[in-house]
Amino acid sequence: MIKDNLAIVHQNIRKACESADRNTDEVTLIAVSKTKPVSMLTEAYACGCRDFGENKVQELTSKYEVMPKDIRWHMIGHLQTNKVKYIVDKVCLIHSVDSLKLAQEISAQAVKKQVNVSILIEVNMAGEETKFGVKPQEAEALIREISLLPGISIKGLMTIAPYVEDAEDNRQYFKQLKQLAVDIIYKNIDNVNMSILSMGMTGDYVTAVEEGASCVRVGTGIFGERQYLV
Repeated sequence: MIKDNLAIVHQNIRKACESADRNTDEVTLIAVSKTKPVSMLTEAYACGCRDFGENKVQELTSKYEVMPKDIRWHMIGHLQTNKVKYIVDKVCLIHSVDSLKLAQEISAQAVKKQVNVSILIEVNMAGEETKFGVKPQEAEALIREISLLPGISIKGLMTIAPYVEDAEDNRQYFKQLKQLAVDIIYKNIDNVNMSILSMGMTGDYVTAVEEGASCVRVGTGIFGERQYLV
C-alpha cells in the first residue's frame, strides 16, 4: 500500500511541477509519520523516503534511535520550550517556530550543544483561532528579532492551511505565504533565507506545489488513515 501511495504522490507532484513550470527537484516530500509504527516508516524508507515529519518530541526521539541515521527528521508540530533540548541535535528542520520565546530556547540549546538549527517561521495565514502561528503582519518583526540569535538559521516560512473539501479554497493562503516570503527577501535581513516554503498536506499539496511549495507534508496520502495507540 505504501509503495503504491508514494508512487501516486510523486506522480501528482510531478504533474503539479509541470503545470507550474517547476523542477521536481525543488520539492521535498516529507512523509508525516506521526502515530505510525516503525514498521510503516521502515517500509517507506525502503521505497526511498528520507524525510520524515513528526508532531511530538517523544515520538520523534524514540524513532530517531531505531531508524537509519541518514533520515532527515522534521519537527512539524507545536514545540514546547521545555522539549527543545531533546531534539535540537536530531532534527534537520523545525517548521513550527512562532514566538521569540521558543526561538530563544532553541538558540540557547543550540549553543549549548554546539549545533546550528535550521528553522521556519510558522505563519497563521488563514487567521484560524485553533491554529498556532504568528499573524502575517507580525511575521517580519518576529523574524528580525530571531535573526539576531546565535545558533539559529531562518530558512523560510511554514503554514497549516484550513481543512477544506476543495483544495482550491486554500490556494489564496499559499499565494499569500509565497508573497510574504518574497517581501521578506527584499528586506535583505542578515541571517534570513526564504528558500523553503513548507505548505500543503494530503488534501491540498498539489495546489501548494503549484503555488511554490518547496516542502509538502503528506501523511494520510502515504500511510493511510491515522492509527492511534490505545
